[in-house]
Amino acid sequence: MNAGGGPNARTGDPAAQPERTRFAWRRTTLTFAVAVALGVREAVYGGGGVSAAEASAAAFGVLAWLLFLVLAHRRIRAMEADRPSGMGPATVRAAVLCTLAMATVGVVLLW
Repeated sequence: MNAGGGPNARTGDPAAQPERTRFAWRRTTLTFAVAVALGVREAVYGGGGVSAAEASAAAFGVLAWLLFLVLAHRRIRAMEADRPSGMGPATVRAAVLCTLAMATVGVVLLW
């Protein structure tokens, strides 16, 4: 505990939180990539032939992953600063849209 020990005193390693956040972004991007790979696999090998809806959904999933990859890379780079700033509202909206797009792709491919 820091000297003073008031309610706002910080404990632990202040550099650990940005590092954990960077790792979380990397894990999330990897998980997103696996989900997209499974979606593309389902579109290509699942249920007979490849329909236009399945091919479009798989392509849309790949595009959503690429956008998320760009967002994550920017955030990881921002976390390298001594005092990283928070995510802007546009970045948050884009990340949410990528996540919703992937959920939509999953519904289309499994329907």
